[in-house]
Amino acid sequence: MNKVSAYFKESYDELVNKVSWPTWGELQESTIIVMIASMLIALLIYVVDIAGSSVLGFFYQLFQ
Repeated sequence: MNKVSAYFKESYDELVNKVSWPTWGELQESTIIVMIASMLIALLIYVVDIAGSSVLGFFYQLFQ
């Protein structure tokens, strides 16, 4: 039980004293970058899906 207690104390000490947390401004910038990147990736996947659907639809119509 002593090891578990020491683990939590050391973990808390590391989080409070050794970890460098981002500032509020840095956090906002990172959030905006992630949102933009997510939208671009979603748009890319949408375009690829629509193009693939169109190509397969055309291909299937050739054999009907």
